[in-house]
Amino acid sequence: MGNIGNYDEKYSSFRWKMSEQELSYGKDGMFNLAYYCSDLICERGHGDKLAFLWQGFKGEKKEYTYHDLSVASNTIAQYLAGHGMKPQDRVCLFMDKIPELYISFLGVLKMGGIVQPLFSAFGEDALFTRLEDAQTRAIFTTMKHVRKIRRIRDKLPDLQFVFVVNAGDKKLEKGEYAFSLAGIPRVDTFDIYKADPEAPSVLHYTSGTTGKPKGAQHVHSSIIAQHVTARWALDITPDDIYWCTADPGWVTGTSYGIIGPWSNGVTQVILDAGFSSEKWYQFIQQHKVTVWYTAPTAIRLLMKDGTSMVEKFDLSSLRHLISVGEPLNAEAVIWSEKAFGKPFYDSYWQTETGAIVITNFPGMKVKPGSMGKPFPGITATVIDEKTLEPITTPGRVGLIALKPGWPSMFRTYWNNKEMYDSKFKNNWYICGDRASIDQDGYFWFVGRDDDVINTGGHLVGPFEIESALLEHEAVAESAAVGKPDPVNMEVVKAFVALKSGFQPSADVELSIMNFIRKKLSPLAMPQEIEFVDSLPKTRSGKIMRRLLRAKEWGEEIGDTSTLEND
Repeated sequence: MGNIGNYDEKYSSFRWKMSEQELSYGKDGMFNLAYYCSDLICERGHGDKLAFLWQGFKGEKKEYTYHDLSVASNTIAQYLAGHGMKPQDRVCLFMDKIPELYISFLGVLKMGGIVQPLFSAFGEDALFTRLEDAQTRAIFTTMKHVRKIRRIRDKLPDLQFVFVVNAGDKKLEKGEYAFSLAGIPRVDTFDIYKADPEAPSVLHYTSGTTGKPKGAQHVHSSIIAQHVTARWALDITPDDIYWCTADPGWVTGTSYGIIGPWSNGVTQVILDAGFSSEKWYQFIQQHKVTVWYTAPTAIRLLMKDGTSMVEKFDLSSLRHLISVGEPLNAEAVIWSEKAFGKPFYDSYWQTETGAIVITNFPGMKVKPGSMGKPFPGITATVIDEKTLEPITTPGRVGLIALKPGWPSMFRTYWNNKEMYDSKFKNNWYICGDRASIDQDGYFWFVGRDDDVINTGGHLVGPFEIESALLEHEAVAESAAVGKPDPVNMEVVKAFVALKSGFQPSADVELSIMNFIRKKLSPLAMPQEIEFVDSLPKTRSGKIMRRLLRAKEWGEEIGDTSTLEND
């Protein structure tokens, strides 16, 4: 059984209170989130419990108990302190999903540093932009990625230390240090940095879907929201085997791939391998995964391989499935029920929010295509963009807005307070997304504010168009943008990637048009369909509609440092 069983409105009175049984101040008033994710679990008598099982792309495995995690993160903290690293120094983690990535995240925080996780698939330009902006002092990487750093090192005067994990006897350059957990003195106890709740902890850069990436600065007390949402929205319990497919280079991979599960004392599994339906199902079957947190992009890829692939494996261990990263189309929810016997539950949040703010809870009625309801303790609404007041008419579209003050809310954009301040209007944090709220209080995503199409003075969201397209048997992925029109200002253009077995043709286009004509209003109907091999995405899997729109309007495409194939 999970934590809720049946969703009940009584939980709406919850206001981020921490009980002594869950989170409490550590020794001498310490509020370091790394302490809660390792040492506190050991102090409660669970040091021998498995914290995580790691599996590499060749099938090799490593296991770490909570005691192992505590000692290894202490060892890294002492290693950094021994190199003269100080509290508030920015330390970048630029590695594949190897154990050292997860352990060093805690080690940096124990030393008092600010962790700067970056996705290892970034090219040198994307890496440079973020290291320069953060004035990063040290970076953990591997021999696989150190060449990218070498090519930009002379332009980064603040970068003093490059720690190369498991470099062995490979030749290193000046300022590079071979690092191996097995090769440095073990540190059983470490004087953990006594962080204030408002002390900076993690610096996460946005994926750049709407412009230059910005560094969202979070604080140690973010763990309150991450701990509680992991327990109640992800529904994880101490008995679960949990799998979050996100890379810690993105906020999901830290909030719910490190902080949320470990602060709850959960065993999680980590797969360091590329996507493959067969490999993923095999992984779930082998490790008896019970709670699975993944992204709509991955779900759509699973859908392409159909339910016949699912039937080859025993996935009966799964009890709760949840999605994040992009809106979850209704078709994916319905397919999930057919494939796994249970739906994927959608959740909504951002790099800036630090934790889930709107979600579908276990036991709550799922309306396929809906984001769900605000998490207890979060005040959320949609506001009119002109009056900045909440919209009270069910179904009317507005800007998603949150009342500031939840624990994991970002505290600033690094070196960009003006941009940070612009996000707050009329005592609301403006998320930058459009949605409506129905008569039952469910939120329905429409699109990024920048993605909404203005056709003849009517605002059309891309999500409903893309969802309708995805229901066609030939469509694997879709994106809808506005293109210029002399009469209507804009009209809808759809970009479509087809499933294997289908080829672009006039007949396929006509079939798609006829199919969606029954589902969309005339205003939302695409006036043109362009077939593409694939859609431009960030490396976190979000479709970059602004690139498609810029192409249609002949505009500059802006920052593309997070583009999948950049």
